[in-house]
Amino acid sequence: MSSIQESKNDESKNDEKKFVPLNIAVLTISDTRSLADDKSGTTLSERLSAAGHTLAAREIVTDDVEAIRGVVRRWITDPGVDVVITTGGTGFTGRDVTPEAIEPLFEKRMDGFSIAFHLLSHAKIGTSTIQSRATAGVAGATFIFCLPGSPGACRDGWDGILAAQLDYRTRPCNFVEIMPRLDEHLRRPKAKGASA
Repeated sequence: MSSIQESKNDESKNDEKKFVPLNIAVLTISDTRSLADDKSGTTLSERLSAAGHTLAAREIVTDDVEAIRGVVRRWITDPGVDVVITTGGTGFTGRDVTPEAIEPLFEKRMDGFSIAFHLLSHAKIGTSTIQSRATAGVAGATFIFCLPGSPGACRDGWDGILAAQLDYRTRPCNFVEIMPRLDEHLRRPKAKGASA
């Protein structure tokens, strides 16, 4: 049994807990996509909606640091957005600037997300996974996850990590249960999530 299979066996759902829907915003970062042909953004939107969450917003922005940062900053301060998921701009070409745009906003970086994503990705595409700079963190009591721009990477990220971690019923722990405490140092009213 692989280490990925073993870790999945450690997670389960607590059926005594009620599902807590989150408000999730999806940002596609691309110089060439429109909503009509944005397969990655559509993949994420469909999956989060099918899981019972609410699509709070969906936008497309070009590969520009200030444009990306502007949208994410707006969503971080929006009390109607609990989670931001971006797709695109995590590679190494000159136009790939998503980590540069978003990581400076993080109050806390989530190194484990990148590790988990690369483990999942390695099982499917081998060493090519090193060409992604998938990243995640927390800012303003908002979880932010940055995925690569391919629909396959978005499926892997959602199905293999985010679906469970954004579900209050996931044991032994999940992100929803800590949402009320994300901003306890600021005592801001935004982080309302489920009570633990």
